[in-house]
Amino acid sequence: MSTVTPPRPGPAPDAAELSRYLAARSALDAGRAEVEALEASAGVATFNGQVELLRRRLLAQPRAFRDLFVADGTAAVAHAFRQPELEPTFVHTLWQTLLREDDSATVLMRFLWGLPLGLKRKFIRGIDHHLADRYPMFAGLSDGWPATASIPPYVRDAESRAQDFGLVNQGYLGYMSLGYTAREVDLFVWLEALRDKQCTEKPCELGVFLANHREPVGGCPVKIHIPQMLELVGTGRFREALELLESCNPLPDVTGRVCPQELQCQGVCLHKTPIAIGQVEWFLPEREKLRDPGATARRLAGVPDPWERAARPPVAIVGSGPSGLINAYLLAAEGFPVTVFEAFHALGGVLRYGIPEFRLPNTLIDDVVEKITLLGGRFVTNFVVGKTASLQDLRDAGFWRVFVGTGAGLPRFMNVPGEHLLDVMSANEFLTRVNLMQALRPDHETPLPETAGKQVVVVGGGNTAMDAARTARRLGGHVTIVYRRTRAEMPARVEELEHALEEGITLLALRSPSEFLGDDATGFVRAATLDVMELGEPDESGRRRPVATGRTETIDADLVIMALGNAANPIIKDSEPRLHTTRWGTIDLDHDGSQATTLPGVYTGGDAARGGSTAIRAAGDGQAAAREILGEVDLSEQDVADRVGRARRYTEEAAAAPVIVAKTDLGGGICEFTVRAPVVARAARAGQFVRVLPRPDGELIPLTLADWDADAGTIVLVVQGMGTSSLEINEMSVGEAFAGVAGPLGRPSEIHLHDEDSTVVMTAGGLGLPPVYPIMREHLAAGNHVTLISGFRSRELMFWTGEDERVGRLQARWGDRLDVVCTTNDGSFGVPGFVTGPLEELLEANRRGEGRPVAEVVTIGPPLMMRAVSDLTAPYAVPCVASLNSIMVDATGMCGACMVPVVEGGTLVRKHACIDGPEIDSHTIDWDKFLPRFRLFKDQERASMVAHGRA
Repeated sequence: MSTVTPPRPGPAPDAAELSRYLAARSALDAGRAEVEALEASAGVATFNGQVELLRRRLLAQPRAFRDLFVADGTAAVAHAFRQPELEPTFVHTLWQTLLREDDSATVLMRFLWGLPLGLKRKFIRGIDHHLADRYPMFAGLSDGWPATASIPPYVRDAESRAQDFGLVNQGYLGYMSLGYTAREVDLFVWLEALRDKQCTEKPCELGVFLANHREPVGGCPVKIHIPQMLELVGTGRFREALELLESCNPLPDVTGRVCPQELQCQGVCLHKTPIAIGQVEWFLPEREKLRDPGATARRLAGVPDPWERAARPPVAIVGSGPSGLINAYLLAAEGFPVTVFEAFHALGGVLRYGIPEFRLPNTLIDDVVEKITLLGGRFVTNFVVGKTASLQDLRDAGFWRVFVGTGAGLPRFMNVPGEHLLDVMSANEFLTRVNLMQALRPDHETPLPETAGKQVVVVGGGNTAMDAARTARRLGGHVTIVYRRTRAEMPARVEELEHALEEGITLLALRSPSEFLGDDATGFVRAATLDVMELGEPDESGRRRPVATGRTETIDADLVIMALGNAANPIIKDSEPRLHTTRWGTIDLDHDGSQATTLPGVYTGGDAARGGSTAIRAAGDGQAAAREILGEVDLSEQDVADRVGRARRYTEEAAAAPVIVAKTDLGGGICEFTVRAPVVARAARAGQFVRVLPRPDGELIPLTLADWDADAGTIVLVVQGMGTSSLEINEMSVGEAFAGVAGPLGRPSEIHLHDEDSTVVMTAGGLGLPPVYPIMREHLAAGNHVTLISGFRSRELMFWTGEDERVGRLQARWGDRLDVVCTTNDGSFGVPGFVTGPLEELLEANRRGEGRPVAEVVTIGPPLMMRAVSDLTAPYAVPCVASLNSIMVDATGMCGACMVPVVEGGTLVRKHACIDGPEIDSHTIDWDKFLPRFRLFKDQERASMVAHGRA
């Protein structure tokens, strides 16, 4: 049963309101009746039809009506520009419209772009006079615009930037740190593009061609369509400008940072103050990352994997520097399966190890690597082409073409007295320790020379010298750059030199080191003697030659960094004798206009072919080589598929993690590891070593190859736990993987066949037995008699000498062809004393005409032991080689850290243990100068042990 609630009584109605309501209701009813009557008329019917047609056209063609209203608005703007000057209110309104970032703003940008120069100047005067309070960079902009006035990128002040490794020149986006919006920054860049004259000759893109010049002066080595790019920016089409840019150059945010634009595109700009082309190039990709972080991944997400499609043959790229990266990107974008082989554990080549992050953030390199990866490109790190595999090995593995972009190579030195002193190092080594190995960070293990509060002398005047000097300044050093010419002749970028001087670095021009002076007790450098120079006649470079005046001066020097350029690294050349090289050691091109080498199917570019050059020219070479490779495919589908399959398997095998598959505790803090490393195992030879990175934040350690099994794909390493890194290695377990193993490195042992009645003596002290083992095995296999003198501290620390162990098995196989003598320091086993005792007995017996003649001696072990063996054999005129694992960083010669002072023809020269060795004629080594190198980082090693609780 439901109930009904009666309405509550309300207030009495207002008589006036009720009267108005009734009147309005009556009028509405009358109007509705009239409308209904009129709708039936012909005129109203026609009107309604026209409205419906207009509605349909508006839905189908909205742009036509928008353009109608925009044209009306543009006409109003044009009227304002016909006035003598722009009114303040109009300028503010105009700017607010530009800030709106909608269609009206874009139309306005295009309108202003299309104005004659005189009207553009009127606009610039307007923002100069009426907006400078909000935008100080506009103040004075109209004075000399567009020829001599522009809005510069944001550069951090010298005092703050010199204290950290943050980006110095932050580009236009740096203005956001001052509170400006992303749209305001867009307009700053747009104003810079507005200066462009759209020159018919396009010198910024094409360069200026001069008679008798092989290449144009200036221009863009990677063929960016600069005028078109600036037009797109100037008309508000930033996204299209980026697409155009990346179609020519996939790494604009890298080259935009490090290209010497003042010598290229901007160097031939017709404006006295060139347009900031490099900054615009860098801005565009960074703008997209800011506004649409996932754009690149989405854009490339649908690209088919070229390794799965197998429609194009595979290409190997050697080196991940600028030439290799652009080559890999362009080929991958065209559907080629590419593999980039990099010698280091991190990608980027010189971009990463050579350029500090305050100039080139590593994230920009990572961006390029990401693009290549999204296109299906693959990367193999810790792979040293010329050692791990030859160029022919890559071709045999299925790669149809090979591009070599390995860079310049070995650092140059002056060979002046005292250059062997501790803390005299190459800029390559210094920058590699800081940039690649992150030695500036307390959580990384690579040691770095003590810099804070020290007097640092940088020798050289190029960009590398600036990078080293500014890095040392940020590490707390008092830095002086020593250059043998004047400031005007310095090859460094003007911006880099100016920044260095602003940061408090001193320049000593017309000075050249003639000697470095050291502390006799420690072996460390303490001062530099400088020749005072003057400029004479021009040399082959066109610059006036520096000439010594006979005057000298001496300055304090706790750390000397040599930044004198690089010579060609011989690794590729020595591994492939069919490859023609120039007299400077660079790879020779087969003919002008091509990046092809004299080896069929192999191309090159960058510093490997040019010698020391620039990143942008290297990128241009990589681009040119990619274009050549694109036009040469002449293989059958079956051949392509076969090559892709083989190259893919090889890539996967080479990229596999170096996993520990077996571990044996040999006692005395010594461990033996068997590591999965198939490509290293196949290439390994007696006497070589590998470069091990235990973990990503560890240090690179050279370890001699003790054994290997090519069939099983394994290598054997023996490690003695002494410092933080080696102790941590020995704590690793089966199943764990090293962060990287690169090799085999160094030259294999030279195995000479000797008279059957003579003997080759191996003196292995301490941990010398593992590296000696494969060398004596090779001598035995070659037919030589071998005498092994193996020294240990005590019986308890002996290993590999039992009947069922390695040396015992060799004895069982070769019988009386192998004599084994063991010594112990404490006399607990074998001959009491050191390895020099039995060796001296053999040499003395030879002098008396007794025993087997000693044909040669190989000594491996503690440095003092090797010197003792060398000194002992010299008077007997017995050849002796010492295997040197001195201090190394990259172990490919690039850093120059493993300097060995050697006397040849009465002259002291340097050799590199990793390139010329590790075995070097011990009688040529200046041991007095070499031995202190093993004490170089003792203080840093002790500090690391303390920090890790291992002291």
